[in-house]
Amino acid sequence: MAPSDPGLTAKEAAGSNQITVEVAYALPQRQCIKSLQVRAGCTALEAVLASGIVQEFPEIDVATVPMGIFAKLLDGKTLPLPSVYELKAGDRVELYRPLIADPKAIRQQRAAKARQLRTNQD
Repeated sequence: MAPSDPGLTAKEAAGSNQITVEVAYALPQRQCIKSLQVRAGCTALEAVLASGIVQEFPEIDVATVPMGIFAKLLDGKTLPLPSVYELKAGDRVELYRPLIADPKAIRQQRAAKARQLRTNQD
């Protein structure tokens, strides 16, 4: 692989300034965590591309998918954008998919159902 390529083989990583990171993506029925060696200074976006996770999950659009590091969003506000954020050894880049249901609405439905059950028991 070329020196500018963020993903390297184990042999190439052994003789250079490399760090180990993970890239994670989860679906309701399946999760995937890929561990890889990248060059120091690699960005979150470069690690995602080097991981091959996009080939495994073609529905991922790296241009628009929200990304984070250990549940902290790479949004350009609290943390830099994925194309700018430089990974540290042990970082896990997480790719977030849209929620199927609004958590607030689910809690409200659950509370209403519990109230109804209590009313029926009285």
